[in-house]
Amino acid sequence: MEGNIESPTFSSVVHLQRPHFLPDVADDPDDVLKAHFNDPNYDFATASSTEPWSAEADAKTKWRGGSVAYSGIPDVDTESQLSATSRLPESKLLQARVPAAECVHVNLSPYPEVRAAVSNTDDPEMLVNTFRVWFLGILFALIVPCYNTVIVLRMPFVLINTLVVQLITLPLGKLMEKVLPHWKITVFGRSMSLNPGPFTIKEHTLISIMANVVVGGTPVTDIAATESFFYGNSWPVGKQFLLGLSCQILGFAYAGIVRQFLVWPSSMIWPGILVRTAMLNTMHRTYGTKETRHMSRLKFLYLASACSFIWYWVPGYLWTGLSVFNWVCWIAPNNIVVNSLFGTLNGLGMGLFTFDWSMISILDSPLVVPWWAQVNMFATFVVVIWFLSPILWAKNVWYSQFLPLSAPLGFDNTGLPYDPSAVVTDGRFDQAKYARYSPMYLPMTFAITYGTCFATYTAVIVHTFLWYRHDIKRQFRRTLADERDIHSRLMMAYPEVPHYWFAGLGVVAFILGIISIQVCKTGLPVWAFILSLLIAFVFVVPSGIVMAITNQQMPISVLSEIIFGYMLPGRPLATMVFKSFATNTASQAQVYVSDLKMGHYMKIPPRVMFTGQVITSIIAVISSIVGQHWAFNHIEDICTPTQKDRFICPMLNTYATASVIWGGIGPQRLFSRGALYYPLIFSFPIGAILPVPLYYLARRYPRSHWRYVHVPVALLGVDMVPPANGMNFSSWFIVGTVFQWFMRRYHFRWWMRYTYLLSTGLDVGVILGLIAFFVVLQVPKSGIALSWWGNNVWLKTADALGTPLNMLAPGETFGPTQWS
Repeated sequence: MEGNIESPTFSSVVHLQRPHFLPDVADDPDDVLKAHFNDPNYDFATASSTEPWSAEADAKTKWRGGSVAYSGIPDVDTESQLSATSRLPESKLLQARVPAAECVHVNLSPYPEVRAAVSNTDDPEMLVNTFRVWFLGILFALIVPCYNTVIVLRMPFVLINTLVVQLITLPLGKLMEKVLPHWKITVFGRSMSLNPGPFTIKEHTLISIMANVVVGGTPVTDIAATESFFYGNSWPVGKQFLLGLSCQILGFAYAGIVRQFLVWPSSMIWPGILVRTAMLNTMHRTYGTKETRHMSRLKFLYLASACSFIWYWVPGYLWTGLSVFNWVCWIAPNNIVVNSLFGTLNGLGMGLFTFDWSMISILDSPLVVPWWAQVNMFATFVVVIWFLSPILWAKNVWYSQFLPLSAPLGFDNTGLPYDPSAVVTDGRFDQAKYARYSPMYLPMTFAITYGTCFATYTAVIVHTFLWYRHDIKRQFRRTLADERDIHSRLMMAYPEVPHYWFAGLGVVAFILGIISIQVCKTGLPVWAFILSLLIAFVFVVPSGIVMAITNQQMPISVLSEIIFGYMLPGRPLATMVFKSFATNTASQAQVYVSDLKMGHYMKIPPRVMFTGQVITSIIAVISSIVGQHWAFNHIEDICTPTQKDRFICPMLNTYATASVIWGGIGPQRLFSRGALYYPLIFSFPIGAILPVPLYYLARRYPRSHWRYVHVPVALLGVDMVPPANGMNFSSWFIVGTVFQWFMRRYHFRWWMRYTYLLSTGLDVGVILGLIAFFVVLQVPKSGIALSWWGNNVWLKTADALGTPLNMLAPGETFGPTQWS
């Protein structure tokens, strides 16, 4: 027995964990409750336990009632480490009689999601800043944004995302490990070996982080393309680079400011990052080895990916009706009411489920989003979309019976899609043309979700103030050394990035922004540019908290368009630039912060990570602009409806249309007093009021379900409608209930071991299936179609045709006869 104490497995677990001694006195459960009152992911049942803890007892513990007594072993490698630990003498197994939550703070995270995906050990000597990292990271920064920027001009398109990069990086890294010579080179005065040793998980992580900041390219390409194709004003590459660089790196400054709120606290778990860390740990832990006790995680990941890839061809090509699955409409294809309620293309999607993972995960993977968040979102969806919307539609509110019940675009008074070019002259809004043409009308669900979107903005500010004001105030004074969880203590081995690094980058980006809006003649005043950055700053922490605890993004594009449309109407270009600075700065800050959290989990030196993010971000701006410039100069008839290779620029058309609607027609013609959709403005105060009574109910009954009612999250899900519909929501919630409630509650060990890997495998399989489908069946001229009943039946319904309840005769219109 004594020989087993020094086993390598156990030593690897504890060797690099910093000691953290706790008093031999249990905390008052009420104190724990107060400390974690605003954290819906925290398990109060575990925190209240004061039973002695041991690894042997934990091995026999079952998941009950939403909690589990937690062992001191990271679940990234639970079984093997548990067996090693359980052989220790009893004197080494028994711990102080303290709450399980406090045991967690010693060497583990208090969150099972984190324990399932992140190791609680670190080796500060592991290779990370290597030639392989910079070669592959820069290579991806050159290729990925260039490809994504060009391919998004095509319909359909398939983008390369971070999971694909993460998947192919390991074989590339291992290949370089085998073929590169052990020569040394000097770069900027630093000596570096071409092949310093085995390819490590930290190298893999840093490459993944460098790729993640570039997959979206830069928003300046959308602005420049819109100016060129829709407004006839081409920008030189140099001007695009100035504006793009400013937009791209301003988010770094915000990330440096908010990292102590969104990265360091253990309560900011970032579920989406856990999927990536689970994949990394799985790929490296069992690479080249076999497990005999059970199916290895790597084998499970590959099996899930293969099954997902194979299955995707069924709803994606062989029987596309299984994807949209508006099966009730197949029975009554011409019944408008049935198609409006059960349709999944222009209806409410009451058919309940789909067989296509890409349709289920359109709201994000249900295997990742916490179940309490799914309940909030689905309950609000049922009330607002399945209950309120049909009632208003039946009463013909906002002339909604002349339009499809649910569609993601505006219409004119003849029931046809709104044509922005009909109200534009020489790239500017034309009031006379607008008066001759038509006001813009919104389908019922589209209008309703504008209301929920407005409510979300005020709700998230009020909710953050009520629930997190004390935490934010406390975090202002805290450093990484003040954090108690294991990952923060392990990160103390690495120097943090100084605040002045982020501040200096922010100052440079700010100056570039002022120069670029003047040089590019955007029509955006400097004071409006500063206001756009203030809007982003106000929302970066509230929206970041929502993202960190639920994996749900909260874009502020609509808010920025409305604010600028009221301030300076009639300036489409300025509207686009204002929106880009406000929206992209906040969203990029979230991307950078999420990567900082990934580096925090995987123990990547922050300064190396900062350097990699900045360099690849700058390269991505150049790569995106060059890629788009090449496409516009070498693809014949690009962005025209008859382009032979289908480079018809669908996303660009949508972007340009939004610039006309919000920068030309303006929000005042839609939402001001006397306008058709004026009642939706009251959503702003409603959103501000809703969190208040719910907060005080939660304070009055802290152990009740009121603590899990999260108004911003509840409203945020509805903002996805349209294009999402009831089929997406219901199937998403069903799958989420199976895994995030049933499996987690009754089969906790399986959930800990495989859930995040299953989510990753399903996503990877669909992505690879889309790429294969695109290359094999759609790239060939005219494509290769499969025509039969299963692929045609859903196309012959009123749902697919978008047929409204009240059809107009040719030349007939609805609504007012005069407008301005």
